[in-house]
Amino acid sequence: MERPAWAPRGIDISVPSVSRIYDYYLGGSHNFDVDREAARKAMEYMPGLPKIMQANRAFLRRAVRFAVDEGITQFLDIGSGIPTFGNVHEVAQSASPGAHVLYVDHDPVAVAHSNAVLEGNEDADVVAADLRKPQEILASSQFQGLIDQNRPVALLLVAILHFVEDEDDPYGAVAQLRDALAPGSLLVVTHASYEGIPLPPERAEGAVDVYKNIRNPLIMRSRDDIARFFEGYDMVEPGLVPMPEWRPDTAPEDEDPFAYSGFAGVGRTA
Repeated sequence: MERPAWAPRGIDISVPSVSRIYDYYLGGSHNFDVDREAARKAMEYMPGLPKIMQANRAFLRRAVRFAVDEGITQFLDIGSGIPTFGNVHEVAQSASPGAHVLYVDHDPVAVAHSNAVLEGNEDADVVAADLRKPQEILASSQFQGLIDQNRPVALLLVAILHFVEDEDDPYGAVAQLRDALAPGSLLVVTHASYEGIPLPPERAEGAVDVYKNIRNPLIMRSRDDIARFFEGYDMVEPGLVPMPEWRPDTAPEDEDPFAYSGFAGVGRTA
């Protein structure tokens, strides 16, 4: 197996990674054979997976523009993955020059590639850390250097919470982050769910099993369970809805049916 020049040293390129599979779905080039193989296997069950990822990215961009319109100029993107075209810092800094963006990911490829993309950008940085350990993120020099905790922050948890199992207490992690951020901060979430997938659940389960087999279980939660992440937040209109229905730029009915898989929402702390 040939090792690409951009692959950081010490990475086991025989093990698939969630962020590189996502990169493949989005048409990126920072993925290995094992990632493409896992992605294609999942697509045998759910051919619309790339459409779901594209809907995620489109929602993310709309939510970032919304945050800037609300006067927020600090972004904490946890589980940020591999930066592709139209990523958070590009959207935020084009709408609000000087906006601060901190990316957080535990995949070394995502971190290395983010470092390369952000070179020379003094208002954006990346830290290797894990959502399950919020205190490590908050204590990092990158967070301390970029994020002013006295001013509101947009906390982006896009397509990440469904990779955190209940025993790792995702609700506790989200609450710790909420309590560390200034009043008026936003929480931006997308989350996978069987609700809305245009397939019988047993077909969708085949795709979920692919993630389980690569030791990155995909936790499908109900709308009510996803709504619990917003405890302590007031929901921004239109609430917790399928991704194409959150403040759309184009007619939602023109969207691919797979784009309606899962939920998206934005909340604001009082």
